[in-house]
Formats: sequence, C-alpha cells, structure tokens
Amino acid sequence: DDDALELFKKTLPSPSLLQVAVSSKMARQQALAALRAGHRQRDPRMDLVMLALGGRSQNFEKVLTMIDEMVALLGKEQADDDAKK
Repeated sequence: DDDALELFKKTLPSPSLLQVAVSSKMARQQALAALRAGHRQRDPRMDLVMLALGGRSQNFEKVLTMIDEMVALLGKEQADDDAKK
C-alpha cells in the first residue's frame, strides 16, 4: 500500500486535483459534436441519438427506453434466426 501511495505522490507534482464543472447543455453539445465528427456511414440509430442530443428536450429517458427495446428485439430476432438454422 505504501508503494502505491509513493508512486501516486511522485506522479502528481502537486497534491491537489482539479475538478471541472460542465453543464449538461455543454456536455450534450460536446457529445453531439463528437458524434457528428465520427459519423461516416448513415445509421438510423445514430441519427436518432443525434436528433435527441440536438433537441431542446431535457428528458432523454424515452430515447434510452427505445434503444433498450431495440436491443432486446434484435437479440430475440437473432435467437429466432439461430433456431431456424
């Protein structure tokens, strides 16, 4: 335990850590910019996420529920396809 503490002390020049506060609006804008930058192929799922991030709605719960339902449906369809083979 002491070795880990010594290594930690050597790694950081000062004993304090900096915490940066980011508003939820700023976080959404950064996420949207990152998605747009990496959006090479058309994917309706990513379009949905980008639409939700770009909208003014504060509630993202509906989109998360839709994504969870889509994943469950795709898993069921894959299981059905595997059973047919």
